[in-house]
Amino acid sequence: MERVMAQLGGASVRLRSTSQAANGTSEVAIRDEQYVLDLCDAVLGLKAVRQHCFEFLTGDLDRRGYRKPLPVDGFYPALGLVVEYHERQHRERVGFFDDKPMVSGVPRGEQRRRYDERRADLLPRHGYSLVVLNVDEFAHDRAKRLLRTHQDQAIVSRRLASFIG
Repeated sequence: MERVMAQLGGASVRLRSTSQAANGTSEVAIRDEQYVLDLCDAVLGLKAVRQHCFEFLTGDLDRRGYRKPLPVDGFYPALGLVVEYHERQHRERVGFFDDKPMVSGVPRGEQRRRYDERRADLLPRHGYSLVVLNVDEFAHDRAKRLLRTHQDQAIVSRRLASFIG
């Protein structure tokens, strides 16, 4: 497995997630979402708040009439930027999981689609920029797991160019 190096301020930095550093797991074990957000952190020179919830961004009503907050993958408060990484289930049907009924009564696949649309609609309305990075933008295997190549940082840099100071 190729090690990914980030160029930050002229120096090479090996990307490791905080969870990897804390528990010593291998680079292969880092979730793709974590890896992509680590690349964003390196490109922007900032650390994203992971799984941040906004008061205005909530899920569907459950049986008790409660709306659970919807987390975003990465939030950069200083930039007013939210980064979402969409794995294959955001664009492709994933059989058994997509058909599973959720508390709101809709199948999981439909709920995911609604929540993605909700983020895309509400975040800009509240003054936040949203950048969605899709698995298909990166080199990946047949199971749509990222291969983690040296081109990944260039892809992220290109997509986040308007936020780089």
